[in-house]
Amino acid sequence: MKKNIALAFIILLTVSSCSELMQIASQYANTGTTSGVVTNAENISGLKSSLNVGIEKAVGNLGVENGFYKDAAFKLLLPKDAQPIIDNIRLIPGGEALVDKAVLSLNRSAEDAVKEATPIFKTAISSMSITDAVGILFGKDNAATEYLRKSTYTQLKAAFAPKIQTSLEKPLVANVSTTKTWNTLTSNYNKVAGSAVGSIAGLKTVNVNLTDYVTEKALDALFVKVAAEEKSIRTNPLARVNDLLKRVFGQLDKK
Repeated sequence: MKKNIALAFIILLTVSSCSELMQIASQYANTGTTSGVVTNAENISGLKSSLNVGIEKAVGNLGVENGFYKDAAFKLLLPKDAQPIIDNIRLIPGGEALVDKAVLSLNRSAEDAVKEATPIFKTAISSMSITDAVGILFGKDNAATEYLRKSTYTQLKAAFAPKIQTSLEKPLVANVSTTKTWNTLTSNYNKVAGSAVGSIAGLKTVNVNLTDYVTEKALDALFVKVAAEEKSIRTNPLARVNDLLKRVFGQLDKK
């Protein structure tokens, strides 16, 4: 009887396809072994999953009306190079109202544009090559976010800038675009700065790449929000919203 069972088992193995056997082996390997050890592949996937969760929440917080404008930490003000406008606002007809409108428009453009950030970030996250998953996992509270920033910032900026440019051209405040409001403000000031009076007063014209400015500010805000979510996932088990995050970041609870 035992011989018959053994023979049947051998026949079963013989007729099983190689692909089926490989699939079974793969499934076993991906469990991290029966000892509960988390594999390096799981650690990498877990880190990327935490960043994906982070960007979704960051966009949810910033990509709404007043997401930037009513948040003191992220509110966009006029670029530093435009400080002469603030310093000499009395020289510009209707200057204060124009500055207020420009600031509101800058923030509305950022709020509009970050709605498009999720797929851009997720593409960067999925293509990110993590060479030291354990080092990042057991590193600082924002280690994964900093790794993402370091390895993909140039790529993210290049992909995000066109979205910012589009938002700057939308008539988001009083049916006027941010670009138009900005151009009105700077051209009025530059007329004064370029005049004889402006020359005597030592005024300099203001020329700012608005797309670059808003893109960098929006990306900075997104990274701060993603880092905050990463810290939450690391320190609060309730923030681990899927089994992979629970398994990978649960390792930190044992430190």
